[in-house]
Amino acid sequence: MSTDTQDYRIEHDTMGEVKVPKNALYAAQTQRAVENFPISGITITPHHIAALGQIKRAAALANLELGVIDEATSASIVAAADEVIAGHHNNEFPIDIFQTGSGTSSNMNTNEVVATLATRYKKAAWDAAGKDPADFTPVHPNDHVNASQSSNDVFPSSIHIAAVEAVTTVLKPGLETLALSLEKKAEEFTDVVKSGRTHLMDATPIMLGQEFSGYAQQIRNGLARIDASFGRLCELPLGGTAVGTGINTPAGFSQRVIELIAENTQLPLAEAPNHFEAQAAQDSLVEMSGMLRTIAVSEVKIANDLRWMGSGPRTGIGEIALPDLQPGSSIMPGKVNPVLPEATVQVAAQVIGNDAAIAFAGAQGNFDLLVMLPVMAANLLTSITILGNVSRVLAERCVDGLVANEERCLQLAESSPSIVTPLNRVIGYEAAAKIAKYAVKKNLTIREATLELGYVERGEITEEKLAEALNVAAMTHPRS
Repeated sequence: MSTDTQDYRIEHDTMGEVKVPKNALYAAQTQRAVENFPISGITITPHHIAALGQIKRAAALANLELGVIDEATSASIVAAADEVIAGHHNNEFPIDIFQTGSGTSSNMNTNEVVATLATRYKKAAWDAAGKDPADFTPVHPNDHVNASQSSNDVFPSSIHIAAVEAVTTVLKPGLETLALSLEKKAEEFTDVVKSGRTHLMDATPIMLGQEFSGYAQQIRNGLARIDASFGRLCELPLGGTAVGTGINTPAGFSQRVIELIAENTQLPLAEAPNHFEAQAAQDSLVEMSGMLRTIAVSEVKIANDLRWMGSGPRTGIGEIALPDLQPGSSIMPGKVNPVLPEATVQVAAQVIGNDAAIAFAGAQGNFDLLVMLPVMAANLLTSITILGNVSRVLAERCVDGLVANEERCLQLAESSPSIVTPLNRVIGYEAAAKIAKYAVKKNLTIREATLELGYVERGEITEEKLAEALNVAAMTHPRS
């Protein structure tokens, strides 16, 4: 990085002077954090930046109503925060996620960016009104933008807002799309009989539609799990300031600022019932991450089943055909791979890993503040986003286009030695086991093995009863 003073301006904070890039909207404290934390190159997400903007916007309005700041300052902060919320300045948030554990650096980054923009708005209005430039006072990051706030309540609140927004707009729509796609396939495959498998070994027949109904229910259960923990995610510690006591806030600030955020975002946000719990711990983030982990585990099961059933095309199971999306090999012409199920499993691995980090971080709340907030935010928001996106893509580009190989499904169902099971009630378990072993040894169907072993000839079972017992479609539901 160039050290030419022409590329920089001099800013100052309580620790002294700092060189800041000349055109940056941020100031000294952001620059110190950039220099202190050159760790991962990963910065806070756009959802998170917008959430911080929402807090600054609402705080400016609440502080105006409660007499903390004047109307001109409030209006300029609101206008500046709206630009941040809209994502116009995401490149002005360069601080690494591995920073001070309270998120103070990112809170001050937001304060500085908003203060710079707000000062421009306020100055333009001041000049337009013909007021004396000597009387103009700029918008201050701490005194105005951060008024009635602390990083200790702002940053965790911003995580909750961002997570609620991402769950609402990305995760739940993605899961709903996947559930609907699986339910449509369950209906489409209602009459497709195939071999069941337990322990990866042949089992009694099942309808392909029944298997897909199970997949759909897994995703529906995931949506229900999200809903069950969503209310606690919506609770904000905003207004607790340093340690939950609300020091330096005017009476009524907590309730009003959260009302304003809820109005502007149209999200069901609420004040935390206990500010001390809400700042000293982040159990609701840990809980939501646990729900994401469970959904990820469900999607691994579904994706792996799709890979197994679609394996082949000649030497695998081949019960379904997945859509051909892209060439699968740089050396084997014509090879096509199950790329979206593979991507889904990789996303699940990341979500499960993120959950481990979130759980560990959530256990690090000491006394009155949990100081692992930025890494919890990064991991949770990443998990919400990638899980929602991969669910949608898996549905639209894989599940919707897969087709059943009905002849292959029936062939494998009728070839399974486990279809001998209905004979238990006619000739007994031991005789049925003998038939199954003989069929496998001689590479016969169960019907062929039963005939060859003389059960029909000896009158132990009739041809009609044998045909009825070995109807694979009838094996997919309880006996009448």
